Amino acid sequence: MIPATFEYHPASSVDEAIALLSQYGDDAKLLAGGHSLIPTMKLRLAQPAHLIDIGRIPGLSYIREEGNVVAVGALTTYATIERSEVLRRYFAVLPECASVIGDPQVRNRGTIGGSISHADPSADMPGAVRALKAEIRVRGPNGERTVAADDFFLGTFTTALEPGEMVTEIRFPLPPARTGSAYTKLANKASHYAVAGCAAVVTLGADGACTAASVVITGAGTMPTRASAVEAALMGKQLDEATVAEAASHAAEGLELMEDIHGSKQYRAQMAAVMARRAILKAAERARG
Repeated sequence: MIPATFEYHPASSVDEAIALLSQYGDDAKLLAGGHSLIPTMKLRLAQPAHLIDIGRIPGLSYIREEGNVVAVGALTTYATIERSEVLRRYFAVLPECASVIGDPQVRNRGTIGGSISHADPSADMPGAVRALKAEIRVRGPNGERTVAADDFFLGTFTTALEPGEMVTEIRFPLPPARTGSAYTKLANKASHYAVAGCAAVVTLGADGACTAASVVITGAGTMPTRASAVEAALMGKQLDEATVAEAASHAAEGLELMEDIHGSKQYRAQMAAVMARRAILKAAERARG
């Protein structure tokens, strides 16, 4: 498996990367960690004439608290996210999600910005980012803008990024008290991609009832999809086994289900419900402290 011929451009700054993207247009691809793009290039599913390496740009790998948000640089690796005490304190779903991506080699090179920009429907991180209702900062030839995670993912390998734009930062709003989050998935045994997965975030009131819920299904559909029916079924309820199981049974509603050698639409719908139940129960347990 050998990629088609391409020209390699190491960028030393965000501005240089954007200039190169503007210069080469649709013939160019950004390379961050490379664990999504390089395999597709080897299979010649992607054949960019120009590869712009942003992996050496300084100042894009960090995790830091800034007021009421935690900011994560686009080049922050999964391994760094997995080890972060700050993220573990506020958003257990992120280290948990990172810990089940690929293998140690992938986690040490793959980046959060690369994952959400690639928008593979079976990837793990896009679902967690959307469940946490993050804000995604992007920069391009027309300057910087912020896109809500709910508006960022548009379809299979498709995002709201405009030509010449790149992700620079993901910002996670700090959760209210008594909030828990979790990620569970049924993994493909070879690739470790999600056949069906769920990222869940729940907030409990003083009486233990659910006051907020954010549930996103990944792997089963053509993009990370908010399970609105599940969220509605949780609101105002005590999150016991029976209530959560009933709510999770709606996990496949609204999904444009995928079907392939790893599972039929019916199988993925059922597994989405199973993963949703497990993730919600774990998130609720964490919310109770």
